[in-house]
Amino acid sequence: MVAPKFSILTSDSRKRLEALVQFSDLGSGFNIAMKDLDIRGAGNMLGGEQSGFISEIGFEMYQKILNEAIEELRENEFKELFDERTTDSMLQFVKDCNMETDLEVRIPDDYVNNVAERLSLYQEMDNLQDEAALEKFATSLIDRFGPLPRQVKELVLSFKMRWLAEELGIERLVIKSGKMVGYFLANPQSPFFETEAFQTLLQNALKLGDKCRLAEQNGRLRIVFTRISHIRDAYEQLQLLRNE
Repeated sequence: MVAPKFSILTSDSRKRLEALVQFSDLGSGFNIAMKDLDIRGAGNMLGGEQSGFISEIGFEMYQKILNEAIEELRENEFKELFDERTTDSMLQFVKDCNMETDLEVRIPDDYVNNVAERLSLYQEMDNLQDEAALEKFATSLIDRFGPLPRQVKELVLSFKMRWLAEELGIERLVIKSGKMVGYFLANPQSPFFETEAFQTLLQNALKLGDKCRLAEQNGRLRIVFTRISHIRDAYEQLQLLRNE
């Protein structure tokens, strides 16, 4: 009697089977394709032996790195190919604003009591790209868990504030001890400082008088607001910088 032969699945094969189980609904072909791309890598897309590169960092991170590289080329080596006014309006000089705060900006455990679910919601929020998607997400929270508590409202608003800060050329926001400090682009030679948007920001800051002040620290421009008690206070102050 011949003993049956058993084949041992490789790690990649097991991941592919798991992807088929996870995305079994009609119309899931794209998700399966993206999962497969994430598993095996996208091959030699950027020159050199890049096979498996995406597998190491993940497809979303790969896309982010690629987009940043394209924008950098557009701002520098190929800047002359674009009309100056069009370039200013299309470029986003800050891709991600980091925010630090001592305010309660979170999903409380008595609102969503499952730790894994809270982490999943944070990750979902981090992938949102615009205010329409953010509002849809907030509505889904209300449908699932009930009215938003104050901390979650502040959390939702903090995303809008970060996006607004990015438009204003602010790379870092620190909101602590009743004060907000916004740090502009670290590179003083950035073309952002020559745009109309930045000139408008300066004019609006001057109109605010003693509500804010511009200062330079270690060669970096920053803007300081006082009397900040809530995220809404901070958001409304930043809006004043953008208004024309």
